[in-house]
Amino acid sequence: MRLTTKSRYGTRLILDIAVYGKDKPVPLSDVSNRQNISVKYLEQITRKLKKAGIVDSCRGPSGGHMLAKSPDEISIGQIVRILEESTVIADCADQKKKICGVCNRAGECLSRWVWVEAGRAMFDCLDKITISSLLSIEGGKLKKK
Repeated sequence: MRLTTKSRYGTRLILDIAVYGKDKPVPLSDVSNRQNISVKYLEQITRKLKKAGIVDSCRGPSGGHMLAKSPDEISIGQIVRILEESTVIADCADQKKKICGVCNRAGECLSRWVWVEAGRAMFDCLDKITISSLLSIEGGKLKKK
């Protein structure tokens, strides 16, 4: 699986909100300036994260976005699952399909197991990395000074 900008930018968005939104909501325009990501793209990402219960928002002159959960309750695996259209690392690893349909093999091939297990291992790792753990890394560039 190749992670798209949705997952990478979504992670940066959540980290930015976690750092700068402790006391007040964070406007997307501020995140856009700090992260060099267009406001329009941040709006698309935020919609999905809000629908999934990761982000909250409030309107008005002092409005913006804040985390709906504690940083230690948000994993990178959750963010990727919410933002990516597919979480399989190869088309044939989609376990919902009984027949691959991508290559010329009829039925399941033995190598499919490799890609299914690799995807599981990747998400096992991503699920262990929380926003809180990333914020605690020394020398992190997002740390608010």
